[in-house]
Amino acid sequence: MNWPGKLIADVMEATWPPFATHDLGPFHLRDGAGGGKRVSAATVHGPLSEATLSAAEAAMAEPLFTIYDGDAALDAALEARGYEVIDPVVIYAAPVADLQKDLPPLAAFPHWPPLETAREIWEQGGIGPARIRVMERVTGAKTAILARHSDRPAGACFVALSRHHAMIHAIEVAPHMRRQGAGASLLAAAANWAADAGGHSLSLAVTEQNTAARALYDRAGMSIVGKYHYRIRKG
Repeated sequence: MNWPGKLIADVMEATWPPFATHDLGPFHLRDGAGGGKRVSAATVHGPLSEATLSAAEAAMAEPLFTIYDGDAALDAALEARGYEVIDPVVIYAAPVADLQKDLPPLAAFPHWPPLETAREIWEQGGIGPARIRVMERVTGAKTAILARHSDRPAGACFVALSRHHAMIHAIEVAPHMRRQGAGASLLAAAANWAADAGGHSLSLAVTEQNTAARALYDRAGMSIVGKYHYRIRKG
């Protein structure tokens, strides 16, 4: 099963929203307010020209573009202008029902707003206040999840719902708790929450090079439904 790039972009924007957006010709521009590439990169939604691409570049303080499947024209135009590929990403998804599991009490539990313990785990992984503000901007159903192992905080993630598509963001397992099941607990707890919230699918984005995380998603039975990468000007 493959998801069209527009569906991935729509679910991403609803569950991990930028601070502000506006359209300029065929481009959708985003202001991430320091929340990272995912909420700051521009996307294309129609035929482009050299003039409209130049206008989009000029409108961004730091030009950055997301390239989905089907965006070959934009990809080629940016390469010709000296942009390089960074952070290739794969999208995993699975039916919520396939990921649900009964978990021991307090193994992983949803809550909102995020507990200070979850914030500390995120902070250790580089997920700071600007990304917490991204979570706060979500207007639909959302939750933080805290995983525990041996009665100690082990990991955290954020989950939000767009129609019937739930998406996980900000997955972080404390370094000293890795390879002890916390990631699997977060995944199952996210699926359990999504089912209760009316979600039919659960998805997430992960960089191609994150082989440890991808092995977890493969074991869980998730499938790759799409890919994207960023283009940024060299230097």
